[in-house]
Amino acid sequence: MADEATMAPAPKEKPASSPALKLALEFGPLLAFFFANARGEWLAGKVGFLGALGEPIFVATAVFMVATVISLSLSWALTRTIPIMPLVAGVVVLIFGALTLWLHDELFIKIKPTIVNGLFAALLLGGLFIFRVSLLRYVFDTAFRIDEEGWHKLTIRWGLFLAFMALVNEVLWRNFSTDFWVAFKVWGNLPITLAFTLAQMPLIMRHSLDDEDE
Repeated sequence: MADEATMAPAPKEKPASSPALKLALEFGPLLAFFFANARGEWLAGKVGFLGALGEPIFVATAVFMVATVISLSLSWALTRTIPIMPLVAGVVVLIFGALTLWLHDELFIKIKPTIVNGLFAALLLGGLFIFRVSLLRYVFDTAFRIDEEGWHKLTIRWGLFLAFMALVNEVLWRNFSTDFWVAFKVWGNLPITLAFTLAQMPLIMRHSLDDEDE
């Protein structure tokens, strides 16, 4: 028995994913969305079936859906895991993208960020204040270790930030052109989110746990 235990292969660990890889997988579909919207007419001329979709925003929506599936598939192939937030966002992209193309109404793809950010904000804040559970811990627990007070504060901040981003999306799609909305979705959302994430580092450092504390 001892020999069998010795000879048994060790369980394979999941491949580690670098921050650069995560950024590329999450930002890639957005870049494809921006490019397809900016060059929608050109793409429609080059790829026959895209021409049947009509305006550039519908071409961009189709490209966005395909790019999202590719991104999630690559995440699984390379890391054997799909983070919960990109997974949920990807499912919503496919649902609202399909509605956009089926009903030929760009409203659905435009309200997708409102739905995703609002959903996560409600889950984070609701989980914290109703069930006294920090759901953010299950998202970031492998990235860093902080105490309960830190998780509480960080969850509130992320919940309010996501609610704010949902509100921003509502203001933008209702009051600005489609091209501006697409550009902000790519070149505005990411820098704002990165800046907010970096701004949380002092809180994380103040509440971080040493090995002895764990």
